[in-house]
Amino acid sequence: MTLTHSNKNDLGSAIPDFSLLATDGNNYSLESFNSYDVLVIIFTCNHCPYAKFARPKLLGSYERIKEENIQFVAICSNDVENYPEDDFENMKSDKYNYPFPYLFDETQEVAKAFGAVCTPDIFVYNKERKLIYHGQLDDSRPNMGVVAANTMFKKEINNNETSARDLENAIKALLANQIPDEIQKPSIGCSIKWKK
Repeated sequence: MTLTHSNKNDLGSAIPDFSLLATDGNNYSLESFNSYDVLVIIFTCNHCPYAKFARPKLLGSYERIKEENIQFVAICSNDVENYPEDDFENMKSDKYNYPFPYLFDETQEVAKAFGAVCTPDIFVYNKERKLIYHGQLDDSRPNMGVVAANTMFKKEINNNETSARDLENAIKALLANQIPDEIQKPSIGCSIKWKK
């Protein structure tokens, strides 16, 4: 496992276009989400401990703000030959799936276009689809010393207590026609598993 920090992307940069198959059987492109004021793109995967830790927190954030005109989109870009847990069939299982589109970036071209490097790697775009937030979900971190002990890790990931919800704060600022803080802490996680 290689700990990786998200890159520093230029705020205000335009969102790359994409067209990918989702676990619900539909194909989604950037145009599919035109009606939303805020678009949140999350590069994640099934097997990464950091992605597993973030999943219930992402679901909590989604539940708290899903009534707003916001769309979350998760994308898995990992090499499935060497990491079969991240393949499309596993993505569709209840264990890993999301209540919002979960897309499969089989060629990894979409991750490269976004500049995504880790799981999770979170990008938030405004109505004009300009990047306004690229950073951590919140200030919590998994206790990697207990990851190997499954029962302890499950207890850890179910603890949603955190003192700062960076992603939600950025979204709320956007909805209030404010500019999110430009000082954004990078996300950390496992590196995206690139094909050789």
